[in-house]
Amino acid sequence: MRWVMRSKIHKATVVQADVNYVGSITIDEDLMDRVGLWEREKVLVVSNTSGARLETYVIPGARGTGVINMNGAAAHLIKAGEEIIIIAFELTDKPIPARQILVDKENRYVRDL
Repeated sequence: MRWVMRSKIHKATVVQADVNYVGSITIDEDLMDRVGLWEREKVLVVSNTSGARLETYVIPGARGTGVINMNGAAAHLIKAGEEIIIIAFELTDKPIPARQILVDKENRYVRDL
């Protein structure tokens, strides 16, 4: 068995960072569907801006809004305006195709990677 990348949202921009929220990352539900993320699924979030890396879980955000929010303690590490990569992994005994997308600065789908 190996951990392999299953889903990736590349070059997303954090819209809001709220340390008073009860933890997690909020992601536009349209983007979640496009890469196959589930509500409460664990993800790795990597900042291209600061180099920070953290694990958290997904909360669905309003469809079509481009919302990507860092919530709770994660908001101390990754701030509004930072460019991030959101990655989910799967434990499998065989290779699987990854669903990877590129988004623009407003977190709108650009193309598959």
